[in-house]
Amino acid sequence: MLDIMRKKKNSIIIKFVFVIIVLSFIGTMFLVWGEGRSGMGGGRSYAAKVDGKKISLDEYQSSYQRLRNVYQQIYGQSLSAEMEKILGLKKLALDTLIDNRLILKEAKSMGIKVTKEDVAAAIAAMPTFQKDGAFSFDLYQQLLKSNRMTASDFEEGQREELILKKARQVIKDKATVSDEDALAQFRKENDRIELEYASYAPSDVINEVKLTDAELNEYLQKNQAEFKTPEKVALSYVLLDPALLAAKLTVTDEEIQTYYQKNIDKYQGKDGIQPLKEVRERVKDDALRQKAAKQSFEQAADTLYKNIKSGDLGLVAGQLGLKIQETPLFTANAPVAVLAGEAAVLKKAFELKQGELGGPVETPKGIYILKVKERKDAVVPPLAEIKGAVETRAKAAKAVEVAKQKAEAAAKQFVAKASLKTQSTGSFGYSAKGEIPTIGNAPELMEAAFKLTPAAPAVDTPFKVGNRWYAVRLKQRIEAPKADFEKVKADLKKKLLPKKQEEALDKWIKDLRAKANIEINQALVAADK
Repeated sequence: MLDIMRKKKNSIIIKFVFVIIVLSFIGTMFLVWGEGRSGMGGGRSYAAKVDGKKISLDEYQSSYQRLRNVYQQIYGQSLSAEMEKILGLKKLALDTLIDNRLILKEAKSMGIKVTKEDVAAAIAAMPTFQKDGAFSFDLYQQLLKSNRMTASDFEEGQREELILKKARQVIKDKATVSDEDALAQFRKENDRIELEYASYAPSDVINEVKLTDAELNEYLQKNQAEFKTPEKVALSYVLLDPALLAAKLTVTDEEIQTYYQKNIDKYQGKDGIQPLKEVRERVKDDALRQKAAKQSFEQAADTLYKNIKSGDLGLVAGQLGLKIQETPLFTANAPVAVLAGEAAVLKKAFELKQGELGGPVETPKGIYILKVKERKDAVVPPLAEIKGAVETRAKAAKAVEVAKQKAEAAAKQFVAKASLKTQSTGSFGYSAKGEIPTIGNAPELMEAAFKLTPAAPAVDTPFKVGNRWYAVRLKQRIEAPKADFEKVKADLKKKLLPKKQEEALDKWIKDLRAKANIEINQALVAADK
């Protein structure tokens, strides 16, 4: 099932199924599963307040983590922070908790109740607690215990889950599909239409864009980050190689034994941990390297500490017997070759002030002590120096605005039934994918196009498809025979009902939110950005 979803995850139907799956996973059952009731351990702070009642941080974190796990299963991969933002998982987790609180409260006024027998039947029907096709009380107790749950906590969670389901179903059951709704769907599925359109892209209008120096300067001031020169530093440094000290050191049998015991996992062989006597020389070399690295770092740190106020790297180098090395100016993204791959050194270099000593910084190459001999901060050059680059970007940005403005003007002319030079799509039928001849993939435009009629052939706003703006007008509509509608009306109503029910449910929840006093913890919102 999950493989099918991964392959089809971009289809409208599957996206709808995703929502159903996700909502079912983060219902009350999963909010309490393995976490205890919402009031347990959640008193430290809150994620939100609904009509004065808190949703704890524990509830929020539990809801979010389970939601994240569901999406990882659906997409079959680890979710990056960027993907989580696109999916809006944290907001969805909190919104669902808020909605559930509101629904539970409203269910009371609706007179919705759930009996103990209802709860027992729901639990008995869960595959999780079944053995050989029947409910197993022993398995039920075992699973609750392993998840540190009490039966009363779990059953109360199930009671709330059933109330939520019943309340939602009451609202869904009120939804109906009218003959007009069914006819509109019939027209959409069976009519053919032809559009005429005028389109504008930035590339079409960029030669019309003329900008003054004042406009260029304004663009530069508003977009300084695009034109800043990168920060640069030039370093003086010394590099202490622990291998030089290692040649002068020895390790005792006790030190070898101690190192072996502390790092025993390093000496794993095909048949398990290798005895010390078999790897003694290897352990001795490793222990010696560690001892030399430790003493070298301590020596470098002690020497730096004694001389840091002087800012004199020469003193440090003299006391350590090392030669000072120099670099020219470089940026963090384009370091000098000798420091390529030395991320810790580069990080420290760009933290130091000019003339300041810093370190010691330990890397596989050795131990560095640094001094910033010159620093050039990131600056925005004056317009005169970068006018060409500014003009190119400013014109491109302005061309986007101009293209949109032209399309907006054309859309209004279409509504006013003015004559314009246009192109035609040719005749086409409705496509759920949104493929429109000569225009391309445009689901939003497809939906709007099939709502156009000879009496209202245009809308006064354009549609963006790719990097091009389209103003459209209905050229002709070939309607399917209405007699055919009566044959399929009942099936169409059945087909449209789930969507109508979801729309009714969404509207109901939005109305509940509008009437409620909802307070989101702003510290939580800020932390999630």
